[in-house]
Amino acid sequence: MLIEVSMKGLRKQRIRWRNAFLLGSIMTTIVVLLHTPTFSIFTDEEETESSSSLPIYLNGSLHLNIQIVSEAKVESFPALTTTPVIELNSSEWFSKGRVVEQETKIDLQRKMRKRSKRKKTKDELILPDPPPVPRHVLSSSERHAISLSPKEALGFAKLEIQRAPDVVNDTELFAPVFRNLSVFKRSYELMELILKVYIYPDGEKPIFHQPHLNGIYASEGWFMKLMESNTQFVTKNPEKAHLFYMPYSVKQLQNAIFVPGSHNIKPLSIFLRDYVNMLSIKYPYWNRTHGSDHSLVACHDWGPYTVNEHLELTDLSDGIFVPGKDVSLPETSIRNAGKPLRYIGNGNRVSQRPILAFFAGKLHGRVRPQLLKHWRNKDVDMKIYGPLPHNVARKMTYVQHMKSSKYCLCPMGYEVNSPRIVEAIYYECVPVIIADNFVLPFGELLDWSAFSVVVPEKEIPRLKEILLEIPMRRYVKMQMNVKMVQRHFLWSTKPRRYDVFHMILHSIWFNLVNQNQTSSDHVPDS
Repeated sequence: MLIEVSMKGLRKQRIRWRNAFLLGSIMTTIVVLLHTPTFSIFTDEEETESSSSLPIYLNGSLHLNIQIVSEAKVESFPALTTTPVIELNSSEWFSKGRVVEQETKIDLQRKMRKRSKRKKTKDELILPDPPPVPRHVLSSSERHAISLSPKEALGFAKLEIQRAPDVVNDTELFAPVFRNLSVFKRSYELMELILKVYIYPDGEKPIFHQPHLNGIYASEGWFMKLMESNTQFVTKNPEKAHLFYMPYSVKQLQNAIFVPGSHNIKPLSIFLRDYVNMLSIKYPYWNRTHGSDHSLVACHDWGPYTVNEHLELTDLSDGIFVPGKDVSLPETSIRNAGKPLRYIGNGNRVSQRPILAFFAGKLHGRVRPQLLKHWRNKDVDMKIYGPLPHNVARKMTYVQHMKSSKYCLCPMGYEVNSPRIVEAIYYECVPVIIADNFVLPFGELLDWSAFSVVVPEKEIPRLKEILLEIPMRRYVKMQMNVKMVQRHFLWSTKPRRYDVFHMILHSIWFNLVNQNQTSSDHVPDS
């Protein structure tokens, strides 16, 4: 019985397989017949009309079917045995599909790159590639100057600057923002040709050789970083040096030595005094000139106070700015140490600046409380705040306020300098400087009246009146000049000609060359 039942089951199974095979053969035959021109139902004319009435593409398959049928008509009947039925619906279709898929991926990648570029443009100032440095053929006197001693070379440079040829239609620099473009151009060329800087290797980190690169005191750190990595100006031979650089950071000195809450900064002065004394004992160069060819860069409120314990340092500074000896640094606020150009630039055009004047910040110092007393909540055109309120910042950020303002107010805080001056330039807003007796950065060469407004502290009550008295034509010209002068205040990971690193170095060089012509008159409160 068991054997009979199993045999019946096998027969039934065989029958089912036979039926399936038969059905499959019939369907295959029908498909082959439908794609064979011998069994064409239409005449040539009817087929053409029918084909033209149908859409050409249907995911690519209908187009392929029509194409292959039309090609099959010109072949002889025996070619039917090689008709690529499977290839029709597999290899060609999938190859087309892969091409389409690849093109789609390429389009998506392009869109992503465009979006990334747009985002980068919003977040980071994109600088165009600098033009190639014009080839300068050295004259016989310039070739001779390279071989001169440092003192003789400085004397040569002074005479050359005094005889600077007139510069007309310069393609590299924008003349309206300079006091005398011819003098600056020649002085800068001679700096590139002659200047050599020796960096003292002495001093331990973090106070020495370790720059602080972000925040409002980043200028000293970025100068140190770029100076120590420079190969054009730096020399390892101190006998060839025109300038000696002491690579210390006031910010790092504060972090390492100052005791918070002690209100005693004398230990910082003692530390720097001992360092200079060590250099004067170890090397002959300080004593040779009493430090007049030595420089230190300090962009910090405490910078002037750290030199009080050394007699010759005090003579050089004395807490008072001495034109021809001291250099006024721009105070730059760097938010991203890895990308110093990020979050700056790309200001609005004039028509998109509805706010007349804007200020937001802490109320320290003597000027800012007076500014708020006269203008906070007094005029819709004057957006004057203390710290920017949260309800205001949610609608428009600090940076958006600057980009939307015609004038950005830069009142002094505890000291005369303010990072808002450079911030205003970054966002193409005309800076309004309210700080009596402030020696402006690079003021010996830049014409600040071409791109800024200086308002005496006593004129704060008339601030709106003063700004409205400026004709629109003059404002537009000043705003354009702000854009053009911006390049001279930018830090880059790789220095560019005429950027803020080179401008600071040039100011030191310019003073070094002309220090024998320095006036003894002092300008207070620097």
